[in-house]
Parts: sequence; C-alpha cells; structure tokens
Amino acid sequence: MGIRERLTQLRKKMTENNIDMYFVPTNDFHGSEYVCDYFKTREFLSGFDGSAGSMVVTESEAGLWTDGRYFLQAEAQLANTGIVLYKSGQEGVPTVNEYIESNIPQSGVLGVDGRMVSAAWAEGMEKMLDGKNAGLDMRRDLVGEIWLDRPEMRHEKAWILPDKFAGEDRASKLHKIREFLAEKGCSGIVITSLDDIAWLLNIRGSDIPCNPVVLSYLIVGNENCCLFAGDNIFSPEDRAALAQDGVNFYRYGEIYDYVRNLAQDTRFAVDKHAANAIIVENFPENAEIVDVNCPTVQWKAVKNPVEIQNEREAHIRDGVAVTRFICWLKQNIDKMPLTEIKAAEKLESFRKKGKNYLGPSFEPIAGYAEHGAIVHYSATPETDARLMPENFLLLDTGGQYLEGTTDVTRTILLGGKATAEQKKYYTAVLRGNLNLCAAKFKYGCSGVALDYAARQPLWEMGCDYNHGTGHGVGYFLNVHESPNAFRYRILKEPGQNAVLEEGMITSDEPGIYLAGKYGIRLENLILCVKKEKNEFGQFMGFEPLTFVPFDRDAIDTEQMSQKELALLNDYHRQVYDKLEGYLSAEEKEWLADMCAPLW
Repeated sequence: MGIRERLTQLRKKMTENNIDMYFVPTNDFHGSEYVCDYFKTREFLSGFDGSAGSMVVTESEAGLWTDGRYFLQAEAQLANTGIVLYKSGQEGVPTVNEYIESNIPQSGVLGVDGRMVSAAWAEGMEKMLDGKNAGLDMRRDLVGEIWLDRPEMRHEKAWILPDKFAGEDRASKLHKIREFLAEKGCSGIVITSLDDIAWLLNIRGSDIPCNPVVLSYLIVGNENCCLFAGDNIFSPEDRAALAQDGVNFYRYGEIYDYVRNLAQDTRFAVDKHAANAIIVENFPENAEIVDVNCPTVQWKAVKNPVEIQNEREAHIRDGVAVTRFICWLKQNIDKMPLTEIKAAEKLESFRKKGKNYLGPSFEPIAGYAEHGAIVHYSATPETDARLMPENFLLLDTGGQYLEGTTDVTRTILLGGKATAEQKKYYTAVLRGNLNLCAAKFKYGCSGVALDYAARQPLWEMGCDYNHGTGHGVGYFLNVHESPNAFRYRILKEPGQNAVLEEGMITSDEPGIYLAGKYGIRLENLILCVKKEKNEFGQFMGFEPLTFVPFDRDAIDTEQMSQKELALLNDYHRQVYDKLEGYLSAEEKEWLADMCAPLW
C-alpha cells in the first residue's frame, strides 16, 4: 500500500467517524523524541523518516511540518506523495496550530490518538477549537486501524544500573521525590517520560533503539511506588531489589485503570506537558491535579561527581575509537572502495573494542559531499555514496557506555587539498566551537545568552545554520536531554530555558550546510563547571569532554585570532596527552602531526 493509498484509507476512516481533520504527531505514549517501530505512525503515513515532524490530514490536503534539520530530506521523501511540506520557522509558513485553526470547519471535529499528545497540548487545542465551535476527538488511533502489518510493541529485558555507575541509589532518589510531594501537598506523582523513570529507579532497557530506556509508567506515592511495564522484563534478582525499595509491579496498560480508580478527593502532581491526555482524562472527576514541572528533569540533567568522572572515562574511550578511525580513513581513502555505510560500520568496529561499550547512542549520520548538507542524513542502500579522495565526509555518531553517553561530530577532508571556500567555512565553524567552549559567564545565564558565541563567525559572513547549537545529553540515557540547550530563541514551554548549572553536559555543535556541495559540523560535548566567585558573583565556564582532533588540513589560520589559535592548540595538546597512551606507534605519530601547534 503506497502513501497515496494510505491517505485514502485514513480519509475513509475519518469519514466513518465524523472527523474533519486528523493530527498525527511524531510521538509515543510518553512524549519520546525517538520511538520504537510500533509508534512510527507519522512515518507509515508519510514515508518521511526523520525524528521530528507532525502531519495534518484533511479531506482534500495532507501537510507535514518539520524543522530545519530535515528540510532537504523531507523534500526528497515527500516527492510525489501529494503531501505538502511546511518548513517550520520559515517566513510565511503557518505553524501546525495556525493551520488547524484556519482550516478546521465551523463546528468541525479534529481527531487524534489522545495517548500520543500531552494533556497540555489537548487543553490548549480544545480552547483554540472553541473559537470555531469545533471539537476534539481523542478516542481513536485511526492510523493504527489501517496499519495492518504494524510491528509489535517492544518490552525487552531490563536491568538495574549498579550504584557505582549511577552515583546515587534508588532509595535516595525516591526520598527526594517524596520530599517534593510533601512540599506540594500531593499524595503522589505520575511520571511518564521514559528517561526520567530510568534515572529515578536506576534501571535501563532497550525498548527504544539507541536509548537505554524501559517502556513504562511510574506512580510514586508517599509510601508506595507503582511501575507499569512489560511482563517479566526483570530478572528475579532485580525484581527483588526493586521490591525492597517499595516498587510494586503492574502491567504496562494498567496505568489507565489505576488512575481511574484513585480516590475521588485525591491530590496528585502531574506534568501536563509530559503526561498524555488520556492519563489525565482518566483521573476521577473530583481529583485535584497539580500541574508541575517533573523535578527529575532537572535532577538528572545535573550530573553527580560519580557520573562526571565516569563520563570523562567514557569520552576517552570514545575519543580513542573516533581518532583511530579518522587515522585509518585518511590512510585508506584511496586504497580501497569505501562508502558512507562502510565508513560508519568501520567506526562502529573501533567503538566495539572499548570497555563497557553497549551500542550507538543514535543512528550514525555519515554524509559525504552533498549528503553532508542534509543535517540529519541517514544513508540507505539506495543512497549510499562512494567516498572519493576529495570533499568532506560529515560524521556525527555516538556511543552508549556504562560510564555515559557520547555524541561527537567531525567533518573530515578526504584527500587532496581543501579549497579556499572549504577552508573559509570550516574555520568559521571551528572558531564558533572553540569560542563557545571558552565562554565565561555569570551564573544565571541560560544557553540563550551564549548561543551567539558559536554563531558569531558565521553571522559575520552573513551565514547561519538552521538548528540549535547544542542539546543536553543524558548519562547512559537519551542523547538528547532537557532542559539545558544552546539556542538563540526563547521557548514557551515551561522549564525549557534552564539556567546552566554545574554538572550539566551540553553539546557544542555549530555548522554550515551548502545544498548540493557539502556540510560542515563540529561537535564536542562540554561540561558546565564553576569558575571564580567574587564580589561580582559566581562565574561559570565549560570544559571539554570530547577529545578528537580537528582536521588541520581544512583550517585557515589567517582567519583566526591569536586567542582562537591558542584555544585550538591547547585543545589539541589535551587530545594528544589523553589519547596517545592508547594508540599504536603509527597512530600516535599521525596524531602528533594532527595536533602539532598552528600559528
């Protein structure tokens, strides 16, 4: 069944259920960014497989909204489907909500699977629809009804992360949650985001590829704790350890009946921007729901001393793997046939040699030449480009280790000499990366205050990149983690413009993308640290966690200030000092050349 036929089948279901417009988000029942195959309803319906996007289908039109990371990819994948691409954030492009408000008929009905949207989204949408006397129907998963060969929902084996990696035991974390409940005067809290549950209970799983989380819900009360997950996913030993800390086990789907049967006068904490609309709808009519920012979001973002030390060790192992790969690639680019997929597989083989490596933290982005200009390009057998000893290979990859999560991007010049244009743009991106990491700032700043440090070299050229400069990163959890980030736009969602705290890990990844030519992105993970405190207040800064050399063959030192050159040379000195003990004599000699001072 092709895309056009799927849209026809959906419209038939809409007519049968008196629905005028149907909304299909990229989501699961937990608000996850990355989802298992069962939840890929938007991909099934559109053919677009980027990690971000929303669809709206009417009787006569279908539209897909996505952000700047995916414009080129979406244009290609939506070709000849009849689906209109709406480039989010671009001048003159309506938002999803603006489109719905303008196009929903008077007294019409908007349909959506209520488990796939947050309670806050549903409340806001109902208020908006009231202006046209329209309604919101959240009862049916219409895409699921036409998806006849839909994959099974995943409930894989799960396990407990030992305290020597977590740095804080489960009982301590649950105690903090109960202190939070006492402050709010609540008898319990519903937690639905998968990484928050994994962090709070010190559990890990594999229900979402590359994200070591467990498909589950959690309710923490003043005395009890209820985990709603797959049957028999824990070993008897781990189940007993969880039970010892007061965890009771329920089947995954029983969350809805459990909430429905709470006492009528209960007072419960719920993050309405995270919990799905059907969970909140199922609370007793007279229950008092206190809308909160789930405190675990902030707690898990601030890494404890054990996590920080473990992260440093993981990044050394990861740096060794990526550095060995770049050395190998430079030496073999003109000796054997290589492709984007083969290059990514070779890097993975180097990572697998590292201690406690458990797999990638996301699907590799290996974009050669013009493919590098597609921000989140994913090579397929049909698009797998041959690597030639010329132009750039943009390689954005990461790993999951027991000691932490890594995410690193290097743009590698494959043979030959860089052109003046390539050097100009590579050096501008490099300067932005170095300047952001070197930023010193007063405590109280969010990433919005610092984003300019990374964009300035490009903005001075009249250039930019259409994505955030950096995202938070979890500890052996999701590679994209709230609430810390670098971006120049202030977000409306509660808690998403967080103050940068000591112990937060954020990516530093400016880039530039020239359609039809190449892309350049340089990414390190950086740790927020305290600097001096004086009569003017507490000052903060960053230190790099990622140690992989930049490509000196693409650097134009004439563009760089003496300060920037000093930053580069100091970084390369650290790279060599930290990695050389793990390399062969040949690799060490190559790294010494790559890290030699530039003036």
